[in-house]
Amino acid sequence: PELTQQMWDAKNMMCAADPRHGRYLTASAMFRGRMSTKEVDEQMLNVQNKNSSYFVEWIPNNVKSSVCDIPPKGLKMASTFIGNSTSIQEMFRRVSEQFTAMFRRKA
Repeated sequence: PELTQQMWDAKNMMCAADPRHGRYLTASAMFRGRMSTKEVDEQMLNVQNKNSSYFVEWIPNNVKSSVCDIPPKGLKMASTFIGNSTSIQEMFRRVSEQFTAMFRRKA
């Protein structure tokens, strides 16, 4: 459960786009280590049910999860999350504004 919570936490995203300001179209959660596939599926379903407003309703079964039972070297378990969220527009807006400012100054 802790890995799952950290995976969906905005602080752990690689891009400065807060997923709470958008909606997920699709997502993929990949786990490595000894864990039950059933437990992983239950956790993913729980996340979707608790945060249903952050997922589009017109794409059913939009969260994929997978488990590889071989953990990474030196760790008991690890997870990776890839999400396709509309919140990425924040980042594109910032880049566009910065580009426009530099272009106007002919930098």
